[in-house]
Amino acid sequence: MRCVMVDCAMYRDGRRTDGPADLSDALAEARADGDTFLWVGLHDPTEKEFGHVSEEFGLHRLAVEDALTAAHQRPKLEVYDDSLVVVLKPVSYDDALDTVSTGELMVFIGDSFVVTVRYGECGALSAVRRRLEQEPEVLRHGPTAVLYAVSDAVVDTYIEVAGELQADLEELEAEVFAPQASDAKGVASRIYGFKRQVLEFRRAASPLLQPMERLAFAGVPFVDDQARPFFRDVADHLTKANEYTEGLDRLLSDVLAAHLAQVGVRQNDDMRKISAWAAMAAVPTMVAGIYGMNFDHMPEKHWYWGYEGVLLLMAAVCVGLYRLFKRRGWL
Repeated sequence: MRCVMVDCAMYRDGRRTDGPADLSDALAEARADGDTFLWVGLHDPTEKEFGHVSEEFGLHRLAVEDALTAAHQRPKLEVYDDSLVVVLKPVSYDDALDTVSTGELMVFIGDSFVVTVRYGECGALSAVRRRLEQEPEVLRHGPTAVLYAVSDAVVDTYIEVAGELQADLEELEAEVFAPQASDAKGVASRIYGFKRQVLEFRRAASPLLQPMERLAFAGVPFVDDQARPFFRDVADHLTKANEYTEGLDRLLSDVLAAHLAQVGVRQNDDMRKISAWAAMAAVPTMVAGIYGMNFDHMPEKHWYWGYEGVLLLMAAVCVGLYRLFKRRGWL
C-alpha cells in the first residue's frame, strides 16, 4: 500500500495529529471523538489495493466499481446510504505540444472520513492538503472542507487552462488573418487539432456544473449546510470556465470558416491568373497554327515582311491583353 497511498492522516479539531496505523482503528477513533476525521489519499490503486481500503471504510459496491473504471467516468455526484462520491476530471495544458490532458479524481465522503483516489498525473492534491493544514479553521468543518478545497482547486485549474487556450487561439487567429497566410493544409489541421483540445476540455468541465449546483443548492448527505455558499462560489467559477470554452469553440468555428473562405478566394485569384496567361498564350498559338497549315492560297503568305509582321501582330495582341488583365486585377 505504500506505493499507492500518497498520504494518510487524522485531523482533530482542524489540526493534523498522529493516530493508529491500522485504518479500522483510526476510523473508530475518529468516529468516537466526534470532531476528528481521517483523510486517505490514493494514487493509481489496483483492484486489490483499493479493495482493501473500500472494505475498511465500507464503501458502496457500485462506487468501488466506478473507482476501478479509471478514466471512463464523467464528472458526477452519487449519493449512497453510507457515503457520498464526487467524480472530478482535472486538466492540464502542455503549451509546447498544444495538448489538453485529463486525469480522474474521485472523492469519497462518509462518517468521519474522506478518501481521495487519483488516476493519472493531473490533479495532484499535495498542495491542497498543505494549504488546508495551514488553515485549521477550515479543516474544522471536516470532510466537507476537503471536498470544497479539492473542487475549488480543480475548477481554478480549468480557468487557468482556459486562459492558456485563449492566448494560443489569439496567436492562431493572427496567423490565419496575416497578409501572407501560411500553408492552407497546415493551418486547417492546426484548427481542427485545436478544436479537439477544446472538446477534451469541455468533456471535463461542462458535466461538473450540475454536481456543484447540487452541492450548493440542495441538501446533500454528509455535506455541511454551512458549506453551500462555498460550493456556490465554485459553481460560479465553473460557469465562467464553461463560458470561456463555449466562446473558444464558437470562435474556432468562425476562424475555420474564415480560413476556408480565404482559401477559396486565393484559389479564385489563382484561376484568374492562370486563365489570363492561357488567353495570352492562345493568341500566338492560334495565329501560328493558322499560318502553319499547308495551303498555297493564303492571304499575305507571300509577303516579304510577312514573318516579321505576324510576330509583331502576336506581340502586340499579347501586350494588349496583358495591359487589359492587369488593369482589371487579373494579374
